[in-house]
Amino acid sequence: MSTERVIGVLALQGDVPEHLRTLQRLGITAQPVRTAEEIAACAGLVIPGGESTTIGLLMERFGLREPMVDLAQRGAPILGTCAGMILLAKDIIGSDQPRLGLMDISVRRNAFGRQVDSFETDLEIPVLGPEPVRAVFIRAPYIEAVGPKVEALATFEGHPVFVRQGNLLAVAFHPELTEDLRVHQYFLDLAP
Repeated sequence: MSTERVIGVLALQGDVPEHLRTLQRLGITAQPVRTAEEIAACAGLVIPGGESTTIGLLMERFGLREPMVDLAQRGAPILGTCAGMILLAKDIIGSDQPRLGLMDISVRRNAFGRQVDSFETDLEIPVLGPEPVRAVFIRAPYIEAVGPKVEALATFEGHPVFVRQGNLLAVAFHPELTEDLRVHQYFLDLAP
């Protein structure tokens, strides 16, 4: 039996190839996952950006919610970017779409505007070091409220955009679209 650590990237829709490339650049064995069995075999999971309603509906249709919740409860790190942040949230303001509900956060979808309002900015993220992180926001959500066990690691315009709750990370931006590997490395460092 192999003891190699495999990180899964939920491959239902969204930025799957970009996350796979980023993890591979870090020397990690990463693979797209689409089934309950593939998810259960992972040491960690990335839920990519994309369309949160579509990913949530497919997650429900293919019976993937429970395996992802089980993975989180086993202590495996889970990183949700953009749509992934929305799916991790307990509360999605103005929406009853399917979600994992693992993080004690309330998110607002498309909070920074539509596709044409997408932007890049430099964010100060002290846990990642003194250099700012270039953050790409595309139809991005933001967090309106966090529970007591959630740590805000970065904010933008007064709203948390990078948070941690134990082994769970959620970012409103797309770290996979830049050359900066620090968000993914921080995620990998959470693995037991």
